[in-house]
Amino acid sequence: MSRAPLWRAIIALGVIAVSLYFALTQPARLGLDLRGGTQIVLETKDSKNSGKLVKADADSTQRALEVLRHRVDALGVAEPSLTRSGDKRIIVELPGVQDPREAAKVIGRTAQLTVHPVTGVTDKKPGKNPDKTPGRKTDEKADGADASRVLPDPNRPGAYLTLGPAVLTGDGVREARAVLEQQNLAGWTVHLGFRDSASTAWAQVTGKAACAAQGAPERRVAIVLDGRVISAPDVDAGVHCGTGITGGSTQITGGFDQEEAKNLAALVKGGALPVPVHVVEQRTVGPTLGSEAIDASARAAVIGLALTTLFIIVVYRLLGALAALALALYGLISYAALVALGATFTLPGLAGFVLAVGMAVDANVLVFERAREEYLGSRSTHLDRPVRTGFANAWSAVIDSNVTTLLSAGLLFFFAIGPVKGFGVTLSVGVLASMVSALIITRVLADFAVRRRFVRKRPALTGLTATGRVRSWLARRNPRLVHHRRRWFGASALLIVVAVAGIALRGLDFGVEFTGGRLVEYSTSRPVQVDTAREAVADAGFPRAVVQESGDGDISVRTERLSDDEQQTIRAALAEPGGEVTVERDESIGPSLGDEMRHKALIALGVAVAAQLIYLSVRFRWTFATGAVTAMVHDVVLVVGLFAWLGRPVDSVFLAALLTVIGYSVNDTVVVFDRVRESRRRDPRSPLFATANKAVIQTLPRTVNTGMGALFVLAALAVLGGDSLADFSVALIAGVLVGMASTVSVAVPLATTLEERWPAPPRRPRGDVRPDGAGPLDRKRQRDTGAVV
Repeated sequence: MSRAPLWRAIIALGVIAVSLYFALTQPARLGLDLRGGTQIVLETKDSKNSGKLVKADADSTQRALEVLRHRVDALGVAEPSLTRSGDKRIIVELPGVQDPREAAKVIGRTAQLTVHPVTGVTDKKPGKNPDKTPGRKTDEKADGADASRVLPDPNRPGAYLTLGPAVLTGDGVREARAVLEQQNLAGWTVHLGFRDSASTAWAQVTGKAACAAQGAPERRVAIVLDGRVISAPDVDAGVHCGTGITGGSTQITGGFDQEEAKNLAALVKGGALPVPVHVVEQRTVGPTLGSEAIDASARAAVIGLALTTLFIIVVYRLLGALAALALALYGLISYAALVALGATFTLPGLAGFVLAVGMAVDANVLVFERAREEYLGSRSTHLDRPVRTGFANAWSAVIDSNVTTLLSAGLLFFFAIGPVKGFGVTLSVGVLASMVSALIITRVLADFAVRRRFVRKRPALTGLTATGRVRSWLARRNPRLVHHRRRWFGASALLIVVAVAGIALRGLDFGVEFTGGRLVEYSTSRPVQVDTAREAVADAGFPRAVVQESGDGDISVRTERLSDDEQQTIRAALAEPGGEVTVERDESIGPSLGDEMRHKALIALGVAVAAQLIYLSVRFRWTFATGAVTAMVHDVVLVVGLFAWLGRPVDSVFLAALLTVIGYSVNDTVVVFDRVRESRRRDPRSPLFATANKAVIQTLPRTVNTGMGALFVLAALAVLGGDSLADFSVALIAGVLVGMASTVSVAVPLATTLEERWPAPPRRPRGDVRPDGAGPLDRKRQRDTGAVV
């Protein structure tokens, strides 16, 4: 007796045990779009430091990241996340931070701290470049600010301080903390602790200043941060000339409040950035929107998966119930894999997780349909043989269909940014887990069930004995689907014309990810009509802003450029008609990043088409690959055209849906092509169109059942998943429907037409096969006949 079932059972139990361990011991990591907070994407730039060019590369960006980490830690944000993306980007995630203005100011500042002796005071305003006084040479040993400078005096408006070369920089600061000085009633100050060499420099500069007369400008020491004097105190009368302030510490006073002192301490303690950074993307999600998204996704998942489970149980009975159990275990395996990898759950990622569960039904349906065909064809009294044959025959189709989906998911991971990258991760993990679930766990359960005496005596319980309504209808009608290729091509061409007309006439409403700009979504305590909101925003000075209603009565405002202060102006304008106004979502994309994302989107689509074409050419022939890729492009154009006619936004989430449509479209086509290939190997003399038509009819029940499983989940997401997932679900619903249709109307007819025009060269039969196929033939006699097969 084969030990394969035992090994499969051991592997299944091991996978389930490991998954339970990770699921119970590792907490899920939620993205900012689910728990609320701010994400800031910074990009480093080349700069000159001491006259030398400092390149913004992976090394300098990594050093900048460490500086930013110290600053963020000093801000006291709970569970912040800083990661480097590429050579020049840093992604900062600040959970719970709803007003990113102060955080962005602290994080993004260069923070070049220098200490200068004051050499004089003047009322003359400096020229355009106050950092350098004409005629003075720069001492290049210092940090880019050693030449004399003329800067505004913080103690006397309209006056300017003439500063000598810097005597120490922020690198000499050991610690910095905000302190409330109650003894001298100085208020909030910043306490600085110096390193050894810096302590000596501080004592020297203060000792020299102490030699000047009381009230003289030369008795002051200026502390400069990023070209601005933040404090220029007089040296206390008790400090001795030539001795200075010893002890290695001092205090910065400047009338700070608690927040200002805290931020300044964070800047000084973190140190100066090696290269300047600027914000290229900023996203803020309110905690209410995040919790609502989780609740909506959970409801959609429960209802959609319950309907899918009920459907497969009705169709496949006992095997369907076992598949439902395997799907539950699949969900456990996927979740455990994601938390073990430390993946972040985002809203698109949750949608990908739910969608992958629906698509996991496909592998089970493929196996069960093949097992049903085997049972009905052989009418065997034993159930284990049809089940074993079903798994064996479905293996190739399962592998090919899942590889095509993995290609699309991989492209999402490499080309997408932000939350959509999470969709690619969860979809990839889900596809791999679905193969484990269907080919190992479902098989273990099915093998165990069909060997029970109770089940063997009642084979109808398994669902294999039932023909099925779709299969019965096809058997009665025996439609010649592939033979009407001209009609199919004409109908498809007409739909393409309608879609292209929508794109040309109405255009595509690109989101801020692709155009750059800022999108802010506000919720109001009182209902506000869109026209009223649009008028309020225009009166506030933004007549060109696009104001729309955004689900549940929220108001979204999109502009090309919008500063944080201008965003607050719009918020105040909406408060008049709307009462209390809160920011539910805030996305800001720089124009350079928008161009880059648009470029990446086009590359992703192009690579997706090329990757599918290459893979299918290897697995099949170029004729079949061309048919599948043409159907895929057909599906993409129709979905894009639908969104153009509906006026729905084309953003990164839509790109995720589009790449998923590509994977699903090819997935469905590959199953049919795999059956054509199998049938031609079995009967190579059968006419190609008859073989293709038979393959379509044989796989159509699987196509319908798989499509229903996915549509249940997508419909639940569209209705219950909230406004943020509605467009995603609509795009996928359209993609599933046109993908099912294009397999029959485009892929198979085109592939058979090309195969008829450029047929594959005949294969030489293996050694001992007679030319007439009637039986074995001696190899020597075969060579002697000179027959060519």
